[in-house]
Amino acid sequence: MALLLREALGDSLRRTRVAQSRTLREVSNTARVSLGYLSEVERGRKEASSELLAAICTALAVPLSDVMSDVSDSLLVSTGPASTADGTGLPIADNGPKKSGSGSPRIAGETRVVIPAPARALAAA
Repeated sequence: MALLLREALGDSLRRTRVAQSRTLREVSNTARVSLGYLSEVERGRKEASSELLAAICTALAVPLSDVMSDVSDSLLVSTGPASTADGTGLPIADNGPKKSGSGSPRIAGETRVVIPAPARALAAA
């Protein structure tokens, strides 16, 4: 079974707290969250709100971006790289039905430029 986001977040927060040799009680008091709820978050049993994550990260003196980067790495390791049909490493995006006159499915990151009619005439000249 794939690693869930809440589990990866909890693992990262617990590793950070343990690396600082801090107790759940210390961090819960500083973050102003109940000890039981913090424990549930660390065990991946509760989804933490963005406000709660920010408070926990502040209590741990670690940027939220560092925690999210760690979580991203953990999820990538657990699921492996995304497979792509064209081998570019970019996922193929299917944006659903297109309006009339649409072409092939778009590739993520692809940019299409539409030149207005008067500018097309100047560009052709």
